[in-house]
Amino acid sequence: MTKFSSTPAVVAAISPLLEVTAIEVFYESSILAVADVSLRVGPGEIVALLGANGAGKSTTLKAISGLVLADRAVVSRGDIRLRGESVAGIAANLLAARGIVHVLEGRHVFGHLTVEENLRAGTFLRRPGRREMERGIEEIYGYFPRLRTKRSTPAGLTSGGEQQMLAIGRALLTRPELVLLDEPSMGLAPIIVEEIFEIITALNRSNGTAFLIAEQNVAVSLRHAHRGYVLDNGRVAIEANADELLARGNLADIYLGV
Repeated sequence: MTKFSSTPAVVAAISPLLEVTAIEVFYESSILAVADVSLRVGPGEIVALLGANGAGKSTTLKAISGLVLADRAVVSRGDIRLRGESVAGIAANLLAARGIVHVLEGRHVFGHLTVEENLRAGTFLRRPGRREMERGIEEIYGYFPRLRTKRSTPAGLTSGGEQQMLAIGRALLTRPELVLLDEPSMGLAPIIVEEIFEIITALNRSNGTAFLIAEQNVAVSLRHAHRGYVLDNGRVAIEANADELLARGNLADIYLGV
């Protein structure tokens, strides 16, 4: 695979789309889930957020998207900025309108609705006209041809890989600048994982959509990312370019508990 150029990383250093600075997150005012996390995502950049279970990856994404509030948690210290504006503590629906969309771990789809009805639900935030909505859905089918063949199938009857593609496709119909993906490879066969990451790469290249991807699959995520962060016990242990992290042959052994 051809690696990305370093241009997006340079852009991130100059003018980040997302900047997280030393955040601390508590659940129910007593459980410390994230102690000190700082990271940045530049426009059009793919960033991997790596770490073992319990390292704080999901909580970090929820803090960024505002969904942490639904879990009775709070960002008690630090700041989260989108295009230079502080958005810490803002509700998830308002952040989605500003360009951040979160695809949760576990492939959350409306199982009783068809694939196409799920995709239509993704257009609700923007309320496009019928013609624009149809164009958007056709664009998603272009990226995820598996979904086109299942367009009339209840989402709950599709495979795990198809549900993950559907969750991503539905999120993309909000027209985000930044997509937060939580463990997109979980429970999927390696060939499906590779297919999903190839699609993420294509979306990034063609649309300039930025991605922050929380993953335990080190090799796959770093092959498709520009940069990466490794979390350990709620703190950033390493920040480096993807190639540098891939060159650390013992990364999984030391930080990911593999």
